[in-house]
Amino acid sequence: MEFWGITDSGKLRKHNQDIYRVIHSRKSDAVVMVVCDGMGGARAGNVASTLAVDTFIDYMGKYIDSFECRNDATDRLFEAVVLANTVVFEKSFQDEEFAGMGTTLTACVSTKDGDVISNIGDSRAYHITSEDIIQITKDHSVVEDLIDRGEITRAEALTHRSRNLITRVLGTTQHESPDIFELNLKKDEFLLLCSDGLSNVVSEDEIFNQLQNNESVRESCEALLELTLSRGAPDNVTTVILRK
Repeated sequence: MEFWGITDSGKLRKHNQDIYRVIHSRKSDAVVMVVCDGMGGARAGNVASTLAVDTFIDYMGKYIDSFECRNDATDRLFEAVVLANTVVFEKSFQDEEFAGMGTTLTACVSTKDGDVISNIGDSRAYHITSEDIIQITKDHSVVEDLIDRGEITRAEALTHRSRNLITRVLGTTQHESPDIFELNLKKDEFLLLCSDGLSNVVSEDEIFNQLQNNESVRESCEALLELTLSRGAPDNVTTVILRK
């Protein structure tokens, strides 16, 4: 198993409100990965994403050694996201500067016997095989709802005036539950987590090609970042890749 992550503030933003973490258990050989994209102002967005990631990883770190199969991890993954939501929500009431802050959260646990993914917001998870790239998560966004209703096409969503509006986010309501997806990664297949700073600039075909053409996941992360930067990188950019 091979994994790597990278994050950058991009070309236009002064602060990086994206954050990611990856932890690996030598005992169970499980990997936990998480990406958060904060919002609510320069400082508040960073506080939200950092709190969410730290809370999530602290909780998952207590159990990762026991994740021998996907079933071992699913409930803990759900509980970690719910706990992260509570911590961010409560912090938002402690200081007016943090009022209304929130963050996306996309995470996965990869075990020897299957994988589980969770998300709230519009940070994404992709499954990449030797033949295809499949978006696992579904964006919680205004444009995704418009696509579902047939009011706009996916191509039109890329330039729609509401493309940055999210309908669900971690930390802005007292109770929030993540979507949960199950997956069975095969040998040499990839799982990619990213913030919208990547997915809004780099196409799925380009992501697929980079992962197929680079020798390591580190090289793929770096290549995707460089491609995003070459196109102006208007937002923070984060990519985390795992290869079975």
